[in-house]
Amino acid sequence: MPPDRRKIVGGMFLLTVAGLLLLVPPLVHLFNHDFTVFGVPQIVFYLFGVWLALIVATGALTSWVPRERPTNGEEGEG
Repeated sequence: MPPDRRKIVGGMFLLTVAGLLLLVPPLVHLFNHDFTVFGVPQIVFYLFGVWLALIVATGALTSWVPRERPTNGEEGEG
């Protein structure tokens, strides 16, 4: 049984809020140290890691959203 569309949309909203909170300057500043990995600063790995995680999570959530069925009169218009 596929999940309810409203739950998935709610999950997308929570993902948006989580992405916002993970990318606000006070939290990002926690990863701004002189530590490097292969010569790349830690903050770059953090930012691109969060970005990649948001893309993967969004892709996973959108693949679960059931398609809306057109109501009478909408099919074939446009």
